[in-house]
Amino acid sequence: MSIFNSIGTDITDDRELGWDDEIEKDSASFIMLPEGEYEFTVKEFERTRYNGGDKLPACNQAKLKLEVVTEKGTAVISHNLFLHSRTEGMVSAFFVAIGQKKHGEKLKMNWSKVIGAKGRAKIGTREHNGNTYNEVKRFLEPEAATQPASGKNFKPGSF
Repeated sequence: MSIFNSIGTDITDDRELGWDDEIEKDSASFIMLPEGEYEFTVKEFERTRYNGGDKLPACNQAKLKLEVVTEKGTAVISHNLFLHSRTEGMVSAFFVAIGQKKHGEKLKMNWSKVIGAKGRAKIGTREHNGNTYNEVKRFLEPEAATQPASGKNFKPGSF
């Protein structure tokens, strides 16, 4: 029986490597996504503490790893959610994107249902220290499900 970690890697052979062991797995290649809207799956979630800075005081922080699967491969995007009243709109947008919250309604954040949750986001790029990275520009509402016809105008035999 295989056991998988939070990013889907088989960990039944999870062990320390010896100095003289043979190795064969290659590292995953980095995928730079073109700017656009993508579906994502939350693969990892870690509760941490942000120490504060110029724009935001110390607060709880959720570190997320979002997986985006494309025909060119799989991209993993790191995203931080700061649990502070100044950034409550961004936290709310995340929970709307994964279908846990509706606009205008209060929500007690259910972090136990975050790993494995699926949503949509606008992905762009940013540069930092001479490197370019993918980043979440904003979380998007789930697409409205196709509504079946109400039946009001149904006429038997007419197509």
